[in-house]
Amino acid sequence: MSSIATDRADPDAAIGAALVQAASVTADTVLPPEPATTFTPPPRPTAPRQSGLAATLSHIRYVLSENLVTGFAFALFLLIVLAAVFGPALVPYDPLASDTVAALKPPSAQHWFGTDQLGRDIFSRVVVATRLDFGIAVASVVLVFLMGGLAGVAAGFYGGWTDRIVGRLADTIMAFPLFVLAMGIVAALGNTVQNIVLATAIVNFPLYARVARAEANVRREAGFVEAARLSGNSEFRIVSFQVLPNVFPILVVQMSLTMGYAILNAAGLSFIGLGVRPPTAEWGIMVAEGAAFIVSGEWWIALFPGLALMIAVFCFNLLGDGVRDIVDPRRRT
Repeated sequence: MSSIATDRADPDAAIGAALVQAASVTADTVLPPEPATTFTPPPRPTAPRQSGLAATLSHIRYVLSENLVTGFAFALFLLIVLAAVFGPALVPYDPLASDTVAALKPPSAQHWFGTDQLGRDIFSRVVVATRLDFGIAVASVVLVFLMGGLAGVAAGFYGGWTDRIVGRLADTIMAFPLFVLAMGIVAALGNTVQNIVLATAIVNFPLYARVARAEANVRREAGFVEAARLSGNSEFRIVSFQVLPNVFPILVVQMSLTMGYAILNAAGLSFIGLGVRPPTAEWGIMVAEGAAFIVSGEWWIALFPGLALMIAVFCFNLLGDGVRDIVDPRRRT
């Protein structure tokens, strides 16, 4: 009986011993480490790169949408440009045609701004005068930019006798009252549109020369200028392609502000009889002709040309900040 029980217990003991041996082997076996998993974030979506023109247009839209005053100024500027370009072809009446029967008529559905002492339609004359006054302003600003801006850049970059000549010339012009100097130039040369443009450019010369000189003087020792010198570029090339593009945004703002003064200067010369001659449609002439009728009650003859003059100057004054935000690369979004 005991032998039978021993035989029955031997298989159980053998199975237990095998299980203990397998457990010890498993405990002694070193499993290989699992490979480390790293989280790789998905790539960020990138906006398509815009071309130069598309980026400029996008920046202009951003500036106009963010600043309502700038947008309003640009809308007025666009209206002035459209009136200057297409106004003479769209006005309902001939600005020089007189009708004594309809003289001194107040504003009505037939004549929106009324008529003057000769029966001429004031609305037509105000719209047509936009081309002349706007053209005088643009021409004088371009001329003074070429004269004063380039002279100031040369004076600030080169220094020496160039700086002394430009500085003394600007000081000489500033010694005179600017409007009186413009009167003297036009009176000496003749009251033509070309001489008005020249006189306006001369009286604004010190403003451009001094601004351009100061900006060029700061940038002539800048790092990018020194790098251009070390690269073998000539002084003229450095001024043309390195200094002038950096001074240009400041001069553009000055141009927008000067256009308002140019219109005022042309209108002032015409008001005192030294500008454009009648019967040419010009805002200063129209204000001068209407001033004599204000006492008798015909207020519209001088009011509407004066409002057009005020709106134009107001527009160009507001335009300066917006133009600076658009053309200055440091303000790019």
